[in-house]
Amino acid sequence: PGAHALDISAQHAMTPYQTIRWQLDAGILTLRLNRPEQLNAYTVEMSRELIHAFERASEDDAVRAIVVTGEGRAFCAGMDLSTTGGNVFGLDANLHPTVADMHERLDAPEIQDGVREPGGKLTLAIYECKKPVIAAINGPAIGIGATMTLAMDVRLVSSKARIGFVFGKLGIVPEACSTWFLPRIVGLQQAFDWLYSADIFDANEALRGGLVKAVLAPEVLLDEAYKLARRYTEQRSPVSAALIRQMLLRNSAQQHPLEAHRIESLGVFYTSLGDGQEGVQAFLEKRSPQFSGKASQMPPIYPWWK
Repeated sequence: PGAHALDISAQHAMTPYQTIRWQLDAGILTLRLNRPEQLNAYTVEMSRELIHAFERASEDDAVRAIVVTGEGRAFCAGMDLSTTGGNVFGLDANLHPTVADMHERLDAPEIQDGVREPGGKLTLAIYECKKPVIAAINGPAIGIGATMTLAMDVRLVSSKARIGFVFGKLGIVPEACSTWFLPRIVGLQQAFDWLYSADIFDANEALRGGLVKAVLAPEVLLDEAYKLARRYTEQRSPVSAALIRQMLLRNSAQQHPLEAHRIESLGVFYTSLGDGQEGVQAFLEKRSPQFSGKASQMPPIYPWWK
């Protein structure tokens, strides 16, 4: 895939999204936030469509990696406050939720729709995804526009982009599970600084703070994202990639390395019976591996956390 628009194949045009575009080419899925006249401002509808797209891509064996970017000059300018009907996140102000509700009734309809903020539901869907996810931040990424990318594996950013965790200026708190993701990416001190100051900063500051992998010229941003997606997926086992992603995300939060050892042992056991056999044989025969595993058909230990 190149930096230009990709054609949506008939077999992957089943779902008519209104706020995003699904574009699949040669195993790389581009999810494009598609409200350019509103600078791709985030809505509840966009949240639902992105969640659907990530869940769909996770189980679609034609998808090997996902690149997320924005249509037009912005990545995402934050929550579209003009569509919420008074509440910042479009939630039900008549409810009085408790901590117990969030533990015991998380999936109850009134909690799901009236209390759970939409950004967190999206990043949890990204967290559960089996495919590598690359953010190509092509322009302003403010509020949810920044926090949604924290659940993605790698962030590439245009030199013209601006990023802001601006919640403090609005008198609200961070969302999209960002108080879990951000310190793990940049450390507590940098997370405190960006969240307390609520400043909008440039691409170089994002690189200095460890938020992004690289700052790129706008005209090459998508090409570089696609190159990275190919590097992560060509001659790689989809099953191995899915296990690596979930092991890193989940084991890095464990309190003792023994917990990682338990799951890694099972992962090595089952992959050594599957694509691992082909990988070893290909190495010995000095040829490219022909992996047959599918992310839609994971080993019986998956998902081990459930």
